Amino acid sequence: MARIAGIDLNNEKRVDIALIKLYGVGRSNVVGILSVAGVDPVKRVKTLTDEEVNRIQKAIDTIKVEGDLRSEVHANITTLRQIGSYRGLRHARNLPVRGQRTRSNARTKRGKRVTIGAIKKKMAEKMGLLTKEAPAENSNKK
Repeated sequence: MARIAGIDLNNEKRVDIALIKLYGVGRSNVVGILSVAGVDPVKRVKTLTDEEVNRIQKAIDTIKVEGDLRSEVHANITTLRQIGSYRGLRHARNLPVRGQRTRSNARTKRGKRVTIGAIKKKMAEKMGLLTKEAPAENSNKK
């Protein structure tokens, strides 16, 4: 099992697909990384030699991946919040940042639906929001 940038890669997958598991490495980055390392992208991870793994590791060390990239992204978001930018406010309120609509979509960002609106008296009594009281007598009627 090859270990690159602190992540174990799946032995059965092709090298170009297995490297996508690394945070910060996508399909477009993989092509450049493997060409710099001089490794055939069609090879399986289990067939890689130690020398090829080392060359891939050196090629990946030139770009930010995993912990370094995660901390940089987190720091950028914190900065946006502190300066009070629109994007920072959207991050703070757990809403979409890049202009997506929120009226009907954005479920992955906002979470499970919560119904907001009028509650019927019977339901309010069951929930304990309203206590059941005896009807007040009208003093005007005799």
